[in-house]
Amino acid sequence: MSKPMSRPAAYLKLARPHQYIKNAFVFLPLFFGWKLTDPAALTSACLAFAAFCLAASAVYVVNDLRDIAEDRAHPTKRNRPLASGALTTGQGLTFAGVLLAGSAGLTAILGSGGFCAILAGYLGINLLYSFGLKHKALIDLACIAIGFVLRVFAGGVVTGITPSHWIVLMTFLLALFLGFAKRRDDLLLSAAGCEKTRKSLDGYNLEFVSASMMIMAAVVIVSYILYTLSPEVIAKHGSDKLYLTAIFVILGVLRYLQITLVECKSGSPTLVLLRDGFIQAALVLWMVGFYLILYVERVRNP
Repeated sequence: MSKPMSRPAAYLKLARPHQYIKNAFVFLPLFFGWKLTDPAALTSACLAFAAFCLAASAVYVVNDLRDIAEDRAHPTKRNRPLASGALTTGQGLTFAGVLLAGSAGLTAILGSGGFCAILAGYLGINLLYSFGLKHKALIDLACIAIGFVLRVFAGGVVTGITPSHWIVLMTFLLALFLGFAKRRDDLLLSAAGCEKTRKSLDGYNLEFVSASMMIMAAVVIVSYILYTLSPEVIAKHGSDKLYLTAIFVILGVLRYLQITLVECKSGSPTLVLLRDGFIQAALVLWMVGFYLILYVERVRNP
């Protein structure tokens, strides 16, 4: 029998802080726009990141409130604070309200109407997802992918950097890839009798999901290579060597495919990133390689 959670631990678990890494997409415009060292832009991006984190936590709480009965039949989700009874539904609703109020406060500090509209759109899509769209095959994954794209646009709005169509497209494709991997894990659990079949899974099977993952993986890799070879990107960054960083993108995608298809452990993309050393190394090397190439080029061609 598991040890009962304390009240603070239950609220922390309900907020899912480990999922905040998804909101790092807010910083992509800074990364590709060479403004990571701009104090004003970085401060705005950090506030936007925090606002998205609180809003995302509120969405997770609402989703858990909707899925209490379903989560109790799941091998791991039954340990969530609301499903396990560690917190009541009333406490969950109150917590969601506090999180939304905090997110609204940060949005007010930013003072950006554009960011406010994007965050409202993000909340709207996620609420629609929680209250029905997550049971619609393909639409559920589209909602998730759009959420990632909105994060990118939010980062662009608060920093004054317009994200390129390449970054927006690759963000959407990568989110779909990860979404299909998660659905595959859900299908395996359902086939093993570990959880009741979700309505959205009626539109999926292992063959379709595995094939879709392969397609998304290929398109993500090709899109990134085309991005690095694009004349406009080469002109913007002043380097024709960015294609070398595709090595780490390819290895990272292949490792995730291995985790999904061989190890069958793709239930949580966030936990995969936080626990897998190979993917972490590929990500760090990609970031270092990307900036090192540009730095060397800028030193040679100031």
